[in-house]
Amino acid sequence: MPDPFAADPPRDPDFPATTPALTFDSGGVPLHGVLHVPAGRGPHPVVVLLHGFPGNERNFDLAQVLRRAGYASLVFHYRGSWGVGGSWSWGHVLEDTAAVVAGLRDEGLAAAHRLDPRRPVLIGHSLGGFAALMTAAAEPSVAAVASVAGFDFGTVAALCRADPGVRAGYVEAFAGELGPLRGTSGEALVGEMEAAGDSWRLAGFAPLLADRPVLLIGTGLDAVTPYDVHHEPVVAAYRAQPVEHLEHHLFPTDHALSDHRVTLARTIVDFLARCP
Repeated sequence: MPDPFAADPPRDPDFPATTPALTFDSGGVPLHGVLHVPAGRGPHPVVVLLHGFPGNERNFDLAQVLRRAGYASLVFHYRGSWGVGGSWSWGHVLEDTAAVVAGLRDEGLAAAHRLDPRRPVLIGHSLGGFAALMTAAAEPSVAAVASVAGFDFGTVAALCRADPGVRAGYVEAFAGELGPLRGTSGEALVGEMEAAGDSWRLAGFAPLLADRPVLLIGTGLDAVTPYDVHHEPVVAAYRAQPVEHLEHHLFPTDHALSDHRVTLARTIVDFLARCP
């Protein structure tokens, strides 16, 4: 196979690469997604890419690299965001992710797009990293999971409960990102996080992920998910479990990995190639 970072794979006239738009039902709301299908008969393994809050960075560069590497990759929007119906909440993000994973198991959809639905992979950024780890922990069919600059909601909830000033800062920060979202507020989002409490701590998922490949990527120049709060404690907990197939990295970059996109893609492709 050609290097997915340097060349396109050859065209297959019988089974060409395609980029269909798909919808998945979640709570009665159609979620809009884009599937990147590689050339070839397949069936192709499937990677679901989960974006963060509010979804400015959708990681289409990763989707294209993964397709060139032979993976079908799906990018979608959650409820209440970017024109999708319904209302936004952290809980809806988790429900929507679970609904998409379930939807990919549909035999008709898999056959139509040459997919292997048996062992999906979840890769998420920020909020998406949290959703990827939590969904994988709850769904044993997820074969591997990667969290990039994952946001540790349980840890932040504890910080908010302990310090009204920290809480007010998160209310303001969340409120400032609501432009493409509907049906929520900064206060509602902090309240939902606090109500979930320790059940949303990333470290707590370690026992449920102990036998699967897990990739944790931290960002060392990141004010949104500082690595000493959101990355290092999670790595320590997963190593202590132990999570047998744990891989972790700390890159000197910002929250969006703005100057590490090739490094990020290579790390993910190499991780997937080593997965059983």
